[in-house]
Amino acid sequence: MVYVYILASEDGAHHDVGITQELRGRLVKHNAGHVPHTAKYRPWRLKTYVAFSESEQAWEFEKYPKSASGRAFSKKRL
Repeated sequence: MVYVYILASEDGAHHDVGITQELRGRLVKHNAGHVPHTAKYRPWRLKTYVAFSESEQAWEFEKYPKSASGRAFSKKRL
């Protein structure tokens, strides 16, 4: 499985969207500070994720939550 995930910082001010095959391990890396882009906003919590059986679909979907309409949807609905 390939997962597209949305993380939220504990203060709720920052979000991160990513893709991985190892969801729990990826969250651990974000919270341990091993991801330079997100290290300064930790701790992180998993806000939501979508699982895909095909990586091509996951890569295409990952573009949506990073778009303006995807961010608006996430803020309003998730």
